[in-house]
Amino acid sequence: MAKYHGKRVTLNKPHRASGKDAVRHKSVVYVNGGGGKVKKVLFGDPNMSIKKNVPGHRKSFRARHHCESPGPKTSARYWSCKAW
Repeated sequence: MAKYHGKRVTLNKPHRASGKDAVRHKSVVYVNGGGGKVKKVLFGDPNMSIKKNVPGHRKSFRARHHCESPGPKTSARYWSCKAW
């Protein structure tokens, strides 16, 4: 457990966004941003359904987002690729 703006949060466990975050993003995850700071990473479009069980959709998404090298855990691309 860690603290983010005085609230206790679990690190590296994505969950559905709520409140004002849910208007623009589907998911949220809290990660260690370095230097002992916790960073909130928002990702996903709440108005789109994902069809990752369709092989063509999955292949196109992963190619489009360069999921073979997703970057650091503090990026939205990392968590989107992990979900796909």
